Amino acid sequence: MDILSILGVLISLGAILGGQYLEGGHLDTILNAVAMLIVLGGTIGAVMLQTPLNTFLRAIKMTSWVFVPPKQSATATLDSILEWNQIARKEGLMRLESAAMDEEDVFSQKGLQLIADGAEPELIREIMEADLDIQESNDIASAKVYEAMGGYAPTIGIIGAVMGLIHVMGNLADPASLGSGIAVAFVATIYGVGLANLFFLPMSSKLKAIIDQRSRIQMMLIEGLISIADGDNPRNIESRLQAYLN
Repeated sequence: MDILSILGVLISLGAILGGQYLEGGHLDTILNAVAMLIVLGGTIGAVMLQTPLNTFLRAIKMTSWVFVPPKQSATATLDSILEWNQIARKEGLMRLESAAMDEEDVFSQKGLQLIADGAEPELIREIMEADLDIQESNDIASAKVYEAMGGYAPTIGIIGAVMGLIHVMGNLADPASLGSGIAVAFVATIYGVGLANLFFLPMSSKLKAIIDQRSRIQMMLIEGLISIADGDNPRNIESRLQAYLN
């Protein structure tokens, strides 16, 4: 659980709603289902228009990473690499095939299988780095879906506000309702700017940070697997990979 993400949502919403209350405003003045429908529906529709289906579905699946990031630890990865190296030195590279079958991480599993199959270190690097590049590219494209939503939401909010003003202008015969009507019209702008800057853009940045961290750990894994294939001793491997722990 990412406590910073949870605190961020609570603090930002608390500050805005608390400020509204302290200024003497009422929460029901900024609650408008129609405005929310316009902003969310328009934003999601625009993003769906520009995004391939697989990327959009992956973005939805990655949303949970903001609050529950995938388990990843450079220290645990280093420990696993040293353990695999001990197995390879004592029982031979073929023994890593059993380790690959026991491994849950698909990326690690593939690397271990390549070593067990006798692949040359450079071939292992080439295959693993190609997989990493493709995975990282797909993940970044999915994270950019929320970045795009952050770009569209304020504009859709303005469209909602203009639509509300058009409705107000159509009722000029009732001057008493103009003030409240204009206030409601601008709620859509609040939703657009608020969703973009409090949720969509921060979510995109958080996902990119998680992707970057995972890619660095996987680069560490590649270097460790290459060292195992080269027959390096544990001390050299640990020294070489120590930088990834910082």
